[in-house]
Amino acid sequence: MSAPSDPRAPGVARHPGARPSMPGPRARRPPAGERGFALVAVLLVLALLGVIGAEFAYSMRLESASVRALKDGITAGLLAEAGFEQAVREIVADSAYVGLREDGQLTFYGRDQQPRPRLPRDRVPLGPGQFSYRLTDEEARLNVNTSPPDRIDRLLLALGIDKRVRDVIGDSIQDWRDANEEHRLNGAESEDYYLKLPVPYRSANRNLESVRELLQIRGVTAAIFHGAEGKPGLGDLVTVKTSGQMNINTASEPVLHALGLSDAEISEILQARRDTPYPNTGRFGGRGLNASTRTFRVEAQGLIDGRPRARLSAVVQRTIAGGGRGVAVVEWSGPQ
Repeated sequence: MSAPSDPRAPGVARHPGARPSMPGPRARRPPAGERGFALVAVLLVLALLGVIGAEFAYSMRLESASVRALKDGITAGLLAEAGFEQAVREIVADSAYVGLREDGQLTFYGRDQQPRPRLPRDRVPLGPGQFSYRLTDEEARLNVNTSPPDRIDRLLLALGIDKRVRDVIGDSIQDWRDANEEHRLNGAESEDYYLKLPVPYRSANRNLESVRELLQIRGVTAAIFHGAEGKPGLGDLVTVKTSGQMNINTASEPVLHALGLSDAEISEILQARRDTPYPNTGRFGGRGLNASTRTFRVEAQGLIDGRPRARLSAVVQRTIAGGGRGVAVVEWSGPQ
């Protein structure tokens, strides 16, 4: 038998009932509007991904900066403590007197009244940063807990404070320290003043435990406490951590005025101690002065990339135990 013929072949007749072949299906092109919508959707998704990526990158940078700041803060705090420890090395070294040199820095002297070498105190390199510290004689300051009102008034006068403000500060310090709630003429107690402030509190009715407590006492403003450029503030000239005797070799001019010394006496003291410290108070004995000290203030800071990042302040007293020298910390603030 012969093979059936292909009806699509040329010259082959089609069956009358056969249906013509249909062309194959063709791909449908979406309308232009649909294509534009899809493009917009893609762009929106890409924009959203970009925003999310940028937000993630910003969060990572912020977290990295926070971690670095925390690390720098901890490192700077340790550097400040290293500065404190070096200051203690100077304090416990064998010395008999302390005085002020031409640069105003505290200097230790031997019994021969010769200055001892100072350790480096400014921007001392250590590990990833530096430390600096300042040593001052706490017994060069006036003790507000033991000083009579007239001494405090003369100290405020030496700072250029007018009488009305001096009277308020003087009476308010006494009211803050006494045990009762009856205020003096220009003073203040809890009910009549402190409890009426926007942030109320009570007067302590005890001796001050820190110099910064003065900022809570009526009349003592931040400007009076901190002073101005080139001018000391009340906080630089007073203490609450000494016996009340002041060192003739380190007491400042305002403090000497507070003790009631005349201008001529103060000039004599400042001139005489410039070269060598007083070994004793001599004719100035009995005026609230001595010629030695055992209490010091240390103010240290840690620096990272040349900038201070942490500070601490401490008051220490030199001690002698078991044949060796040491220090006892009587006040500590920081590092912060």
